[in-house]
Amino acid sequence: MDEIKVYIETEINPTESEDKVKQAIENIFGKIEAKIQPIYKGGLLTAETKGLESLTKLSNLLRRERIRDAARSVLFEGLSGKTIGFCLNKQVAFAGHVSFSKETAESPLGPIKVKIVCDNPRELIDWLTPRTV
Repeated sequence: MDEIKVYIETEINPTESEDKVKQAIENIFGKIEAKIQPIYKGGLLTAETKGLESLTKLSNLLRRERIRDAARSVLFEGLSGKTIGFCLNKQVAFAGHVSFSKETAESPLGPIKVKIVCDNPRELIDWLTPRTV
């Protein structure tokens, strides 16, 4: 598969621990270099990673939790050109699980926004969430 870039962004609320938010992201994507910049309320964590291996943990979680079909439809819904965009529930990620959420209101602490850019996103979705039927 061609080059894959993964961009991750989430707000860190004043009530949240930076370490716990980083842990939530690492629970889904593995060890990842994150930058935190202060914003009007709390901070903004951004991270960038490359390659299929950065999505292996996510793929394994989707398989283990038996949510590949649901994940597949969310990923296709977020498909636009060469980009796949989706949001994850931050609290659920901290607990080591995957739960997709909408961009606003569904996750009280705000979502983890993920954007994956690659030349063949449909092929990537097939790899991440192979059909179970």
